[in-house]
Formats: sequence, structure tokens, C-alpha cells
Amino acid sequence: MKLLHFADAHIDMANYGRHDPETGLPVRVLDFLKSLDTIVDTAISEKVDMVIFAGDAYKDRSPAPTFQREWGKRMMRLSQAKIPTLLLIGNHDISPAAGRANAIQEFKTLQVPYVQVLDQPCFLRPDDLWGLPLQIIAMPWIARSGLMAATSVTDSKEAFSRIEGNIGDLIEGFIESADSSIPIILTAHASIEGAKFGGERLVMLGNDLVLSGSLVKNPKFSYVAMGHIHKPQDVNEGYQPPVIYPGSIERVDFGEAKEDRFFVIANVEKGEDTKVEWRELKGVRKFIDRRAVLKSSENVTESLKDALPKPKEMAEAIVRLSVEYPREWDSLIDESALRKYTEDAFEFHFLKKPQSQSRVRIPEGQAVSSLSPLDLLAQYFDAAKTKDANELQKLAQEIISEDTLDT
Repeated sequence: MKLLHFADAHIDMANYGRHDPETGLPVRVLDFLKSLDTIVDTAISEKVDMVIFAGDAYKDRSPAPTFQREWGKRMMRLSQAKIPTLLLIGNHDISPAAGRANAIQEFKTLQVPYVQVLDQPCFLRPDDLWGLPLQIIAMPWIARSGLMAATSVTDSKEAFSRIEGNIGDLIEGFIESADSSIPIILTAHASIEGAKFGGERLVMLGNDLVLSGSLVKNPKFSYVAMGHIHKPQDVNEGYQPPVIYPGSIERVDFGEAKEDRFFVIANVEKGEDTKVEWRELKGVRKFIDRRAVLKSSENVTESLKDALPKPKEMAEAIVRLSVEYPREWDSLIDESALRKYTEDAFEFHFLKKPQSQSRVRIPEGQAVSSLSPLDLLAQYFDAAKTKDANELQKLAQEIISEDTLDT
């Protein structure tokens, strides 16, 4: 059985750049939709048996109707192709307030054919899955407020520990009630003990429900389809079952600059090892993140240009240059020249980090007039943490000695 698994679409991530004049959409949104189109096209052209989306269709829990329209277009293509599609609720999809709909509620309300929204923990059997010989354990995101309300415990750590134990018991119960002759798949939007975060870290670990590694690596599972962490990875690499985070479908921020983007094809057969194909999403927007520390006040702007790639390498990329420098050199930086140099970039972010020079503190009770020039210079070198201070001090001694001899 051929499954397509993707997660963390965040199609309304319109935090960089300009709008497309033809569609009126932010160009960055079009980047995400391009990746989503590739995923949907693959599902249809390769006639996969099921699509599992493991949460976070959007960034905003109350997405604009325009973005809901664009997501809906792609899901309807899967529906019209009669491809069973499971949409798991992620932390960016949950209802923003009690009594309000979640971000992808409409597919459930309208009973869109072949599309099922999973907004509660559940166990799905073949009769629930359009007759497919599969069993699915689904664990959508559980809001922190819901966790605290579910217990009488006020300490969040203790409440999380108790809820994590309850979730573990629930999943174990589902496994025990399953038909051992049919593959079991776990899909969840959560963190896993031992998983590696990417640059996003949208939530602190202390506020996350964390599933235990032993729970998700249960050999009774044929495949584990995860969402929430943007770094692509198999948490159980080299072993069965594959425990897969496919990662976000486009780069979300500079923390993901060096990571490629993927979706996954999993071939699941009972009694056989599950084979996983990582499908790289081509043409994702390039992020370039460079840092510089100015050591000299000479040719400052040229030094900063040298810290950047060549202009053609920055073409259509989102570029960031962070620079540290002494505050008094601020006027030496020609920002307009840097922006001219990076004009082929999709967007250029210039972060200036002026540093205040360390002030030399004269020991209490000691007057400046009582110190020799060499003493003052030594204190300055110490305060500024100057490299090669000893050699410079010796050089100063020689200069002063020569000057004394000349006079």
C-alpha cells in the first residue's frame, strides 16, 4: 500500500517580500503553494492509496478566507481524484477560542468526499477508511489549556506528565484492540523524546506534550507519520517502524536555511519492512544567512560586501547580513550601497549590531595623573580584551623610549 505523508504546510507564511500582481497573493505564499501543488500532483499521478497530512495547514489559527480558498482548491483535487485523505489538526489549526471552528473545520462540516478531519484522538478501522486494509491511530494536537483543564493539578509539569501517561495508555489500548493481520499506522502532531528540532522552535519544550520514544517505536506499528517539528528526520533511523517527520514544505525562516524540504512516500505491507522514499521538493526559496564582525574602519562597505555571496548567487534568495562593529563606526557603513549590491535578492535584511566600547575603570583611590602612559595603555588593552596586547605593549614601550631619547 502506497501512502503519501506530508506536514507543516503553513501556506499563509506571508512574512517576507512582495505581492504577485497577477494573483494578488504574497509571493512567499505562492512559494508554499508551489510545494503543495507538487505534493498533490504526485499523489494523483502516482495513484497513491492514501494521503496523510500530519497537521499545521496554516500559520494563523484564524487564516484569511483567501488562504482557506487556496488550501481548499488543493484538497478538492485530492477529493475529486478519490484519494482518501486524512487531515490531522496541528497546533496552528486548533480553534482559537472555545466554541469556534478550527482552521480546517469546513471539510468536516461539508462532509467532503474522501477527506476526513481528525480533530480528536481516535482509532480508525478499515470501515472508517473507505475500506482500505489499514488501521490508523490519530493523535491531533492537544492544547495546553485543555491539558490543564483535564486535571486538577495546577503545576504544568506534573499535569503534562500525567496527561502524557494517559495518552500512552490510550495508544496502548488502541494497539491491543487492533487486528494484528492488518497494518497499524500512528499519526500525531507532537514532539517525540529524542527528536531533533530545527531552527523554528516555535514552542518551548516545557510547553509541549512529548511522546516517549518507546511508545512511538512500538514494532506493532508499520509506520509513524509525524508533524510539528520542521527538521526532516527518522527518529527511529535504521529500525522498524520508520518514525518520520517530513518537515515543513517550504523554508519558514533562517533557522531552516541549510535544510532541504521533503515529503515522504511510504510503502506499507503487513509482515514486511516499510520502505520510505524521501521526495525532495525542488525550487524552494533559498535563504542565505551571513554574519560579519568589523575589525577595521578601513573600506567598511567593501568588507561587508565581501561577507556576502556574489550577486548572482543571491538572485531571488532571502538574504540576511548581521554585522557587529564599534558604535562610532556607524557613519562608515553605506547601507544604500549594500542594498544596491543585493538588489537581485528577493529580499535583503540588514541587521546592525553596534557594540559599545568597554570603558577603562581606574582603580578606586588612584588618579589618572598618577598613571604613566604605558599603565593607561595596559589598562585599556585589558578592558578591550585586545589580542596580542603584550606585543603591542612592548612596541609602545619602544616608541616611548625612542621618543624620550630624541628629546
